[in-house]
This record gives sequence, structure tokens and C-alpha cells, in this order.
Amino acid sequence: MVINLREIHEDDLVMIMNWRMLPEVTKYMYTDPDLSIEKQLDWYNSILQNKKREKYWIIQLESGVDVGLISINNIDYVNKQASWAYYLGEIEARGQGLARILECNIYDYVFDQLNLNKLWCEIFEFNETVINIHKKFGAIEEGKFKDHIFKEGKYLDVIRMATFKEKWLILREQTNYKKITIEDY
Repeated sequence: MVINLREIHEDDLVMIMNWRMLPEVTKYMYTDPDLSIEKQLDWYNSILQNKKREKYWIIQLESGVDVGLISINNIDYVNKQASWAYYLGEIEARGQGLARILECNIYDYVFDQLNLNKLWCEIFEFNETVINIHKKFGAIEEGKFKDHIFKEGKYLDVIRMATFKEKWLILREQTNYKKITIEDY
């Protein structure tokens, strides 16, 4: 499967808002959306103002179909680290091998292009599938935040995971994945 990551444009905001409000997406996020186009515009303008610390892309199939969103956040060039997250808003895109492609290419981008040393993420403990995907590509568990997020009437634990440049440079030599185009901006 061939995909590329393209910069978000203002005309993507309704699509992103609709994805973000899907229960299949919201289930894995810290917040439950209360979105409007005005809030989306505020969010979009804030990321435009903060391109040095936040990068967002639309995940697009070779056919031109947009299927999700991926981001690198909290970019810290002093400590050489950042966080990342993604979701597939088009549910039928799940199970097609996108996780491998996205994960490996984001590691390449963060460690080669941005020259960072550490990429971390936070995942609800119940999301074992994603935790195992991250482990498969070299991420380690750095810790657990107990009762970290209150959602749907209960407290949820969060696992913090990280991947390090040195480990990825070794692992990628043994990993088969398709290279993708990531629009740099």
C-alpha cells in the first residue's frame, strides 16, 4: 500500500472534525470532542502559528483518499525529543498494514530529518493492540500513569512509551517497510 503524508489545509477541517467525533476514534483519545467549525479554525490557526513545535499531516492513500491524521507534537530541539499520535478516521483503512508504514516512516522523519533522539507517546492501557505495535518497532514502556484520565465515568491508566534513535537505527536495518512521502513544511 502506498501512502503519503500531506500538510493539513483549511478545507480539511470539516473532515478532521467528523473523524474526531467518531466513537471509534474518540475511544482512544483523552478528550471527548465538543467540536465546531469555529473551534476547528482556532485549532488550525494555532498549529499554523506553532509549526516549529507541532506538525500535522493528513494520511492519504495513493488513490488520493484521505484516511486519517498524524502529528508530531511537543517538539523540543534542546532536549531532542517529541511526542506523536495518529488515528485512522476511515475505519475501513484499519487492518491494511498502515501502522507499520506510518510508525517506521515517522521514526525515520523524527530521527533523520528533525535529528531528535527520542519519540514518545501515551496510550490507554486497554489499547493492547497499539502497545504491541509500538513494542514491535522498538518502543519501550517508560511508565504507567495510574488513574490518569477520567473518561466515561471511570479513571483510566495510561502507558507512556518511547523509541530512541540509536535503537531505531539498528532495528530499521532488520525491518521491511515501504518508504512514503512526508510533505516537509
